[in-house]
Amino acid sequence: MFYSAHLSYELGLIAALVIAGTQVFASEPDPIAGQPRITVTQLVESVLSHHPGLKARQAALEAAEYRIAPAGALDDPTLSYSTAPDTLDSSRRFNQRLGLSQALPWPGKLALQKQAAQEEARAIAENEGALRLQVAAAAKTLFAEWFYVHRALTINRDHQALLQELRRIAEIQYAAGRAGQQDALQAEVAQARLEVKAVTLDRRRREVQARINALLNRPPQTRVPLPAGLPQLTTPLPRLAQLQMTALRAHPELARIRARIAGAKAQVGLAEKDFYPDFRVMAGYNSFWDDPAKRWTLGFSINLPFDYSNKRSAALDAARADLRQVRWRFTDREARLLGELEASRAAVEENEAVIKVYLRRLAPLAQDNLDAARADYRAGAGPFLNVIDAERQQLRTENGLARVRADYLRQLAQLEQWMGIPLDQLADSISAPAAPLPPAKEITP
Repeated sequence: MFYSAHLSYELGLIAALVIAGTQVFASEPDPIAGQPRITVTQLVESVLSHHPGLKARQAALEAAEYRIAPAGALDDPTLSYSTAPDTLDSSRRFNQRLGLSQALPWPGKLALQKQAAQEEARAIAENEGALRLQVAAAAKTLFAEWFYVHRALTINRDHQALLQELRRIAEIQYAAGRAGQQDALQAEVAQARLEVKAVTLDRRRREVQARINALLNRPPQTRVPLPAGLPQLTTPLPRLAQLQMTALRAHPELARIRARIAGAKAQVGLAEKDFYPDFRVMAGYNSFWDDPAKRWTLGFSINLPFDYSNKRSAALDAARADLRQVRWRFTDREARLLGELEASRAAVEENEAVIKVYLRRLAPLAQDNLDAARADYRAGAGPFLNVIDAERQQLRTENGLARVRADYLRQLAQLEQWMGIPLDQLADSISAPAAPLPPAKEITP
């Protein structure tokens, strides 16, 4: 019920991040090695500090920042020299020509080129921020699965022990002539099914461990500490309007497209200035002239920006079309982001409501049902099948609670990814009190 279609997509995204990021196992100190347990915060921090994909984006940003200064710099000056070789042995003087020239673009071109490079660097920086959101969400999703599989294994072991106890009770009842042999066999069959399920869960545990190690850039068989308890949300979710304003203001994907828009505007400006001429100033010395007053020269040249074959008009139209494309991309991404934000918030609210039902009704009722069935069987007032059914209901309830708690963390991670910042950064702006829950012990593996 709580496995949505998005779970497979998210795990596929995690696999893509893993494959794209993992190349050489990290040689840096491992902050989680040797720890008995790990929290979701510790895992996220460790992943963000070790993920190779993020380091690659940081290197790309560094390279883009280094390109800013050259983009706004003048071209190198040109030095030219020529001579008349036949004058070397001539009775007349040795003749030569020396020239120095410097290209000067139309005013404003260099500034626009530098602005375009700056916006490209800003887009790469925001692209790194978007990847950080994806990696953090992937780490939290894997932590949720890491918690669930350990909790499910614990529940499985507890119910195997419970079925062993029920089997002993059935054997005692059978020996006393108050029950049939089938009761003990039913308990044994149920326990065997749990043993099969335990094998599947252990395979799942190894799979999740390998994916966590891949995000951490470690060998897949490296031990991952046991998960600590899942974090509890102590404040209610912010209003949808607040989440939307935060996403529109702070989400790195929108900021990246804004940088692309600014860069496209700079390219339009460059295309417009291409209709104006560029300059070249020159100074030279020419000894070919007999008159010394004519040997030193100063001058300049300009290109004539004729629009042959509409080449400049076409370049300007292309730049304007690129700008429109990026603006429409921003509109599309903004709409999809707001839609995903609303869907993710609804999923979080659903999980909150389901957790409350489990804690307040399903879990206590399942335990009471099992206790009553066991008491009736001991007293000879109920069949053993009722005990087995009650045990299965409690098993499904405990597994369901563990699943929805893990899904709750996963949905929170998705909500933060669409919002653009962690939820705890909005805590100061939330004043409404949280809805209290009845006392419940912390669920840990």
